[in-house]
Amino acid sequence: MPIYAQLERAIRFAIATERLREGDQLPTVRQLAVELKINANTVAKVYGELERTGVVETRRGVGTFVRARNGSPILRTVRDERELHAFVERMIVEAQRLGISLDELVDYLMSKRKKEIENGGYANSPDQQSSKQRN
Repeated sequence: MPIYAQLERAIRFAIATERLREGDQLPTVRQLAVELKINANTVAKVYGELERTGVVETRRGVGTFVRARNGSPILRTVRDERELHAFVERMIVEAQRLGISLDELVDYLMSKRKKEIENGGYANSPDQQSSKQRN
């Protein structure tokens, strides 16, 4: 396996196992190249690919940082958790107002999820809505 692929895999693994967390700064290209005794262009290539795929973000003059991944339960932001909690609470209150029990609500959501999975995804997800708008 080429060195750049090994390095990319190692960084992705460190993020997945939370050795590197959202907001953590990665070493500079030069620092990592010296530490690993590899060409700086190899490190730059890996950082560039990780940035293109949204895994890291580079802030000019500051450094390269692990980027938050929306939707990831591991890296979900506190704000997203609060918003989700508030939304679920509103949904439960509204269901109760309509005479729908929590069990009925859960059953409905589970059947909705099953149908969406069978249809290849979530019909009302932001990704699918934006692709519909483009078409």
